[in-house]
Amino acid sequence: MPFTLPVDADGILPDRMIAAMADAGLILPAYPFVESQIQPASLDLRLGDIAYRVRASFLPGPNSTVAERIDELKLHEIDLSDGAVLETNCVYIVPLLESLALPPSIFASANPKSSTGRLDVFTRVIADGTRRFDVIGAGYHGPLYAEISPKTFPVLLREGSRLSQVRFRVGDAILDNEALEDLHAMEPLVDSEDADLHNGVALSVDLSGDNESGFVGYRAKRHTGVVDIDRRAGYAAGEFWEPIAARPDGTLILDPGEFYILASKEAVQVPPDYAAEMVPFDPLVGEFRVHYAGFFDPGFGHDGAGGKGSRAVLEVRSREVPFILEHGQIVGRLVYEKMLSRPDALYGQRIGSNYQGQSLKLSKHFKV
Repeated sequence: MPFTLPVDADGILPDRMIAAMADAGLILPAYPFVESQIQPASLDLRLGDIAYRVRASFLPGPNSTVAERIDELKLHEIDLSDGAVLETNCVYIVPLLESLALPPSIFASANPKSSTGRLDVFTRVIADGTRRFDVIGAGYHGPLYAEISPKTFPVLLREGSRLSQVRFRVGDAILDNEALEDLHAMEPLVDSEDADLHNGVALSVDLSGDNESGFVGYRAKRHTGVVDIDRRAGYAAGEFWEPIAARPDGTLILDPGEFYILASKEAVQVPPDYAAEMVPFDPLVGEFRVHYAGFFDPGFGHDGAGGKGSRAVLEVRSREVPFILEHGQIVGRLVYEKMLSRPDALYGQRIGSNYQGQSLKLSKHFKV
């Protein structure tokens, strides 16, 4: 079945167009898609049946394939057919079950899924001949691979596990400052009276403790048990996380090498005809890294999809020195893009949407 796009199309492809791409042979899954794999504005990517432990992270560059580099760098192979544990601070490469045959007009970008980021599993997608992670150029024909490096908890993975997602785009649909201000005037994107909309919607960290628990976040424990990436509500949060109480001065000292789950001060919404992506605010403003799953789907936090505003959950790690975060400090920006058309199902409707209407929240693996 041929796949066509509207003339002068600009935007992110919605769920039904992703399905049509697969029908047309532009997405080539090794096995048929499973339920909820197609999200409103993205496609979940599934791990294949083998993981390669490699000496170091790498990019293939324009003259090499990922398979060639794996042959040069692999230490051993791990069978994922029945599940296997990937250890912390090791680097693994896993071929994905989805490959691509993109037309010249469509390019793609990848990001960790929300639950992946909240477990501090560092993962990126690699394509043949590329110089950048998580970027798949227009017209790309070939396989996809996941680089995986668990940073805090050892994780149990298996063939079919989903750690990453990919968005397909045509043209340039990012809203400039004027368009973003117009959209915010029609449908407030954050619940802030003095929203900062320059180059995206600014998000700041909430360290007030103004919630039922009085906690501002969680710090990951070390030397824990294994987390099964596909097991929901299977673990007691206290075995893996230490809650952080609010301080009277509204600050939090980040210890080097520790991993934190925090939340944004602002409640966010993404209108149905748009999608958003979190980008770093400025790497020079502080000695910390906000490592987050960056995709926000149409309908996230939107009243029409049952959201009524949702906080952005932040995955934070300090660098070499302790660093003081202050309540209201800007840590990232949401860049909004137009959808090519409204998805058939918004975030929170008919699909596995675990974080609609969220505040401070751990990943789906932990019991509430």
